[in-house]
Amino acid sequence: MDVLLFLMPFVVILFVLVGAQLGNASRDRARTGARLAAVERKLDLLLAHLNVADPESAYPDVLDHLRNGRKIQAVKAYREHTGVTLAEAKAAIDRLT
Repeated sequence: MDVLLFLMPFVVILFVLVGAQLGNASRDRARTGARLAAVERKLDLLLAHLNVADPESAYPDVLDHLRNGRKIQAVKAYREHTGVTLAEAKAAIDRLT
């Protein structure tokens, strides 16, 4: 019983410190999310200014094939969209992976 009374203040302090660290982590996560959103907005403006198409919006089926490990189908879909040669399509898909 004496040991529990002796350890109780340490346990309370430990809980307070852990709670404070969890609060800091959630604030850091929110701050990082806001910074990422700002960077994405700037990147979108830069791409629009340079008239560069976002690859994810340009050919979503090609990216879907790549995400699912279907590289040959991705090359075929890229060729259908762009009309490039097989070698050019393969090189473009290789750059995306």
